[in-house]
Amino acid sequence: MIRVVLVDDEPMVCVFLRTILGSADDIEVVEEAHDGAAGVEAVVRGRPDVVLMDLRMPGMDGLTAIRRINALADPPPIVVLTTFDADQYVLRALRAGASGFLVKSTPPEDLIGLVRVAAQGHTVLSPAAARRLVAVSTDSLAARDRARDLVRTLTEREIEVLACLGQGLSNAQIAARLHLSEATIKGYVSRMLDKLGCVNRTQAGLIAHEAGIIDR
Repeated sequence: MIRVVLVDDEPMVCVFLRTILGSADDIEVVEEAHDGAAGVEAVVRGRPDVVLMDLRMPGMDGLTAIRRINALADPPPIVVLTTFDADQYVLRALRAGASGFLVKSTPPEDLIGLVRVAAQGHTVLSPAAARRLVAVSTDSLAARDRARDLVRTLTEREIEVLACLGQGLSNAQIAARLHLSEATIKGYVSRMLDKLGCVNRTQAGLIAHEAGIIDR
């Protein structure tokens, strides 16, 4: 079973999500919270496989909660719930360690599939969405310079792998494209995340977009 924690200050949103996710045989909502502080506590108690996190909440907001959850030992993937997909707050959440985001108008059947994707450790962020977020960033020039400085620390092969992450490819897809084994790609990704100081593939993918290496 995929264990899910819901964190949203709107009870109706939680009811909707619980109903949709509960219709899947392999997903269980184990905890529900209505502010960031309670969300962190719910994650500690419930030990979920995935967290669905609203950003704008009273008290502790979602951004702070994301940082605190990622400071835990073996934190679960966090998927941001948002109303607008080109939101500066979403970009800040992704930089803080969220694995991706879902627009609250996501069709129910897609929601279930994306929760499964997140539970497998994959990015819940399309390359098109990443491009939009980077394009509307208010600190795009500073982010570009930071990203390019980080990319200079990578080998040429690592840059190729990073570009693939920016395109949303899985390890198996990257291995096929670069004619390497999946185990080799896994090693490259692990070392690259350490070099870049990234907590997950999503953060690395954003750096790829900000540095402008996707079309290499």
